[in-house]
Amino acid sequence: MIEFLTYENIIFLLQGAGKSLLLATCALFFGLILGVLGAAAKISKNRFLRILGNLYVEIIRGTPMLLQILFLYIAFPVMMKSLTGSRFIPDPYIVGAVAMSINSGAYSTELIRSGIMGVDKGQWEACKVLGLNYSQTMKLIILPQAFKRIVPPIVSEFITLIKDSSLISVLGATELLYSAQILGSKTFNLIPPLMISAVFYLIMTLCTSYLARKVERKLSESD
Repeated sequence: MIEFLTYENIIFLLQGAGKSLLLATCALFFGLILGVLGAAAKISKNRFLRILGNLYVEIIRGTPMLLQILFLYIAFPVMMKSLTGSRFIPDPYIVGAVAMSINSGAYSTELIRSGIMGVDKGQWEACKVLGLNYSQTMKLIILPQAFKRIVPPIVSEFITLIKDSSLISVLGATELLYSAQILGSKTFNLIPPLMISAVFYLIMTLCTSYLARKVERKLSESD
């Protein structure tokens, strides 16, 4: 174990951890955007939008993320070849980020929808009295209050994304887990790199939880 702790090995694993963290951050950011759109569709008065929002959530939440990653990685080049006629090799990191964002968006849709529905109805009525339209009401009044309510589950979603970033290792992307596998294959001993990668995952998730608690305290003080 001690022999494995060389500067080069630790830096290699840290680079993998950085890629995992970047993937999770991108997925959460774009997932929240999709979540806002999905929640707006699900609570819309338009029947078509409600059906579309429900289909998105049920299909994505009802299928494994690994399947979604593999589907995009395999199906997208086929679609590009049929359109352009030339062979296309997708970047595994981009495919992973897109698949993770779509997956996170489905879960964020339900979180944001529940947050919106949890805002007191009197807030909506007050906005109508003030002459605010639907988009102004959502942007200025409802969504800020909804996001304050859903900080804990959003943090849990981010922690899940950090761990699920390991799934793109099946595409050959050198995130943290795949980096550990590479080092293990070089040294013919997989246990030390796996143990150190587990420590890195723990550090990332524990730090995220700690920062989230501080944000929650700040938000509660502002109430």
